Amino acid sequence: MPETVRYYTLEEIRKHNHSKSTWIILHNRVYDVSRFLEEHPGGEEVLREQAGRDATETFEDIGHSTDARNMSKSYIIGEVHPDDVPKLQKPLNPDVSIVDSNSSWWTNWIIPGISAIIVALMYHLYMAQDV
Repeated sequence: MPETVRYYTLEEIRKHNHSKSTWIILHNRVYDVSRFLEEHPGGEEVLREQAGRDATETFEDIGHSTDARNMSKSYIIGEVHPDDVPKLQKPLNPDVSIVDSNSSWWTNWIIPGISAIIVALMYHLYMAQDV
C-alpha cells in the first residue's frame, strides 16, 4: 500500500525554528533535523540559521557528499504544501539589469574606437617630439 505524503504549510514550518524543533526545507521536502543538530559536521549553528525556511540554495552551495544526501533522507517528515510551493520560487536576480540592445553597439565599438584613436594620436605626437 503506497504511503500517503504529509504536507506542511510554510506557516507550520516557520514555527519550527528553535533548538527543540528544527525543521528545514530542501527541494520542497520538509526535514526535521532536531536530532541531528549536534552531529552536523558544519556545526549546529548552520542548521539553526536555516531553521523554519527553505535551505535548498545553501545546501546546494555547500556541495554535500552523496553520503550526506543519503543520510538526509532519514529526516524527511513530509513535503511543502502544493499551495505554498510557488512562494518558495525565487524571483530572477533583481541585481541583474537588462541593457538596452541599441546602446550596446555604442559601448562596445565607438568608445573603444575613439580611445584607440586618441592613444594613437598621443603616441604620434610623442614620437614627433623625439625627432
